[in-house]
Amino acid sequence: MSAVLDTPVAVRRTAMDLLARREHGRVELTRKLRQRGAPEELIQPELDRLAEEGLLSEARYLESFIRYRSNSGYGPARIREELGQRGLDRNDVDQALRDSEVNWAERLEDVWQRKFAGQRPHDPRSRAQQTRFLAYRGFSMEMIGRLLSGRDLDDY
Repeated sequence: MSAVLDTPVAVRRTAMDLLARREHGRVELTRKLRQRGAPEELIQPELDRLAEEGLLSEARYLESFIRYRSNSGYGPARIREELGQRGLDRNDVDQALRDSEVNWAERLEDVWQRKFAGQRPHDPRSRAQQTRFLAYRGFSMEMIGRLLSGRDLDDY
């Protein structure tokens, strides 16, 4: 049975329960509270309070999301797109990607090694297959080209 979210205390409690499980962005948390029946006029003041108290932080959410998705083998372009779909500001996302200590070249090589066992493409068809896969994962065409041609990725 779900709780009725008709008081500020109930909205706050539900928001804190969601934040206890993992970091959330403000837009995502608002959506989840609305889905649970909380009225808009109760959601925003409570989220403002949580943000003031440091319990709701877009910066922490960005850092957590970037770390999780990069560890799952996704590149910066894919992560940027996913965060944009979650309603986060493009400039904040770009800054968080720059500030992250993720070595994207290392991630690219790791994903490629796991998927293709380190076998460089031997014909145009296999090169296209590897390129499509890595681009779908969110790595730049320049990085992919360097990797598949055996050039040094240390510039990234």
